[in-house]
Amino acid sequence: MKPLHQPHILLIISGSIAAYKSLDMIRLWRAQGAMVRCVLTPSGAQFVTPLSLAALSEQPVYEDMFSLKDETEMGHIRLAREADVIVFAPASADRIARMATGYADDLAGAIYLAAGNSIPLCVAPAMNPHMWHHPATQRNLAQIRSDGVHIIAPSNGVMACGEEGIGRLADPQEITQRVLALAKHPTQPLRGKRFIVTAGATHEMLDPVRFISNHSSGKQGIAIAHALRDRGAEVILLHGRVDIPLPYGITCHHTPTNAAMLLAAQAALPADGFIAVAAVADWKYAQPLEHKMKKVSTQDGWHLHLTPTDDILATIAQHPTHRPRLVIGFAAETQHLLEHAHAKRLSKQCDWIIANNVLGGAIFNEDTTTVHILDASSTESWESCSKEEVAHRLADRIVHF
Repeated sequence: MKPLHQPHILLIISGSIAAYKSLDMIRLWRAQGAMVRCVLTPSGAQFVTPLSLAALSEQPVYEDMFSLKDETEMGHIRLAREADVIVFAPASADRIARMATGYADDLAGAIYLAAGNSIPLCVAPAMNPHMWHHPATQRNLAQIRSDGVHIIAPSNGVMACGEEGIGRLADPQEITQRVLALAKHPTQPLRGKRFIVTAGATHEMLDPVRFISNHSSGKQGIAIAHALRDRGAEVILLHGRVDIPLPYGITCHHTPTNAAMLLAAQAALPADGFIAVAAVADWKYAQPLEHKMKKVSTQDGWHLHLTPTDDILATIAQHPTHRPRLVIGFAAETQHLLEHAHAKRLSKQCDWIIANNVLGGAIFNEDTTTVHILDASSTESWESCSKEEVAHRLADRIVHF
């Protein structure tokens, strides 16, 4: 029996110059505690060696469906059934065509059919742009997608052949994250759902070099976007300034100001859920200056007239035609935490409010937090959790909403 905390990944490598990137993927998966077994097709063996794969995975490499030794000790049925997720990366145009038609004349094809519908299957294509755009390839992709295969789309760039376009294997970091998510959440309970998440700090200009903002790092919002994506949701992340890398597999839009974030949020509707994590500036300078305010001209002080910014959370929660089924707000308070959070939930007309105490700068830029979730009937407290744990617990709560 494999330990529950150790995902088992079966990596199938087909013929593509991008096959060398499979070595990076093995290293990244192993660093996350996964066990990786490799299947190398004959064409894949033209680009990487079994010895390299075995050295990095610390597991035997399987190549021949008719190997007496391999079939006796493991067999293609066991290879398929003992995996938490099966990954074809890189997947050539030929391999995708074989999958679409159900060919099983080699070990990789036999494993694909033996997996059935009980094991998540993931394909990361890599090929020349003309091959990618060919109608036959697109038909084959549509077929395997309808059969339940998860596609990690290739990126745009310069190919090994010198041509430029869509066809480059997705970044190994993206493939690593997407595959681990499938291993942990094979049923993808939020697949087909669409969520808008806001994160980070917005700013409002005073003059061309100064602005009003806050200490938000974006860690909690990005963690929530990750957790929703891991459960299969389509996620649109609207972010101000953030201090950590943006996530893979998520549509990200930089929205530096309150007005930009509100406009992008409205444009992203309709959606199944809206989660307003961003620390949005509540005030703006009524008339931002065209030129920098010089200190010499403000000896008597710079008197600022601030006006309220638009209320993004209330606007989405009270949208007349496309109000998401679930709207969640965040409340950062320094006093009367639950009282203010309860009043905010009612005034904004959102479904849940997640409150935390930021007195003295607490929570901002930290990896841990304490939150209180308020809905119409209860208050639930999560004490001293990592922001990743909060994100995953919240995503599980959303699944059952």
